[in-house]
Amino acid sequence: MLRSRITPVLLMSDGGLVKTQKFKDAKYVGDPLNAVKIFNEKQVDELTFLDIDASAQGREPDFARLRSIAVESRMPLCYGGGVTSAAQATRLIGLGFEKVSVSSAALARPQLIREMADAVGRQSVVVTLDVRKMLFGYGLHTNNGKTKQKQSLADLCQQAAELGAGEIVINNIDRDGMMTGYDLDLARQVRRLVECPLSFVGGAGTVDHMQALIDAVGVVGAAAGSMFVFKGQYRAVLINYQKPANLFGAAH
Repeated sequence: MLRSRITPVLLMSDGGLVKTQKFKDAKYVGDPLNAVKIFNEKQVDELTFLDIDASAQGREPDFARLRSIAVESRMPLCYGGGVTSAAQATRLIGLGFEKVSVSSAALARPQLIREMADAVGRQSVVVTLDVRKMLFGYGLHTNNGKTKQKQSLADLCQQAAELGAGEIVINNIDRDGMMTGYDLDLARQVRRLVECPLSFVGGAGTVDHMQALIDAVGVVGAAAGSMFVFKGQYRAVLINYQKPANLFGAAH
């Protein structure tokens, strides 16, 4: 039976973990290996690492560091950042990552999605779309939110699913790090566009926010960053994980 997933999303920069607000003002929050050890004990559903510098700097993933993360982890892992080829995706799967996420590279060359699906299997291909609310609808952005793309959200979601994406992640720039709740209108809109597995990130601050997302769109990935690395109104760094047993419902 399908069930919803709660996924911590950890941002990597200069070898450490950071957390942003609206894709800006990155704050150091710890060491990747230490975070993996903590989340191992919490029996996390899945853990996502995103290197926010790799694509912007035009470099490939740091395979040596990612190998050490995969060796330490006892939970399913997803990685994104700097992936531009099916060969890199294959290498990451070989290191022990279950999923590989692509974003700007897939927008620049959509055929990459099909090439990755053929190489590692559709279930291991994730397409992450960074979106921001515009005057009319939602706009797609790359380069850590700095560059607006011409493609429409609807077209990209449908294209990604048709080309072989096993999952689409919608990352809401305006709600990143704000901990005020997901954009449920956006979630409903995307749910109507595609049938493939979806995850949403940006805005979660409490388990109630995650429950509201699941109630709105059914079985879904409820991902978050700040909720799992900060505690209290002063945002003290404390890696944590909450997964109440009653949060997950059966498939709608």
